[in-house]
Amino acid sequence: MIEGAPQPVAPFSHAVECDGWLFVTGQMPTDPADPDAPLPEGIEAQTRRVMDNLKLVLAGAGLGLENVTFCRVYLTEFKRDYAAMNETYKAFFTPGKLPGRTCVGVSGLAVDALVEIDLIARRPEA
Repeated sequence: MIEGAPQPVAPFSHAVECDGWLFVTGQMPTDPADPDAPLPEGIEAQTRRVMDNLKLVLAGAGLGLENVTFCRVYLTEFKRDYAAMNETYKAFFTPGKLPGRTCVGVSGLAVDALVEIDLIARRPEA
């Protein structure tokens, strides 16, 4: 568990590390300072919050988005939100250095979120 990261919405760890690989549990667009606050309005705001929450978890493990090797994105309104989510998402990464990714449409997410993102990061070798 990472101090200062969002309160989990189910029984899981924020991240698990094995042999330098960090597996970060899917983050929701919840406010780490107020888990009961309403979710941000719209896919852009929810994607920003999810990415900020992922950055908190990564930072708590001593890593950043530059260490991410793969992401999975889950959208409840795939056709409507795919393009806008992509624009928001890609702004968090260095141009030309995007991680691998899968994006799927789902029938529902916890807390009625529009988006959830999980990721895998690799600790640099010393």
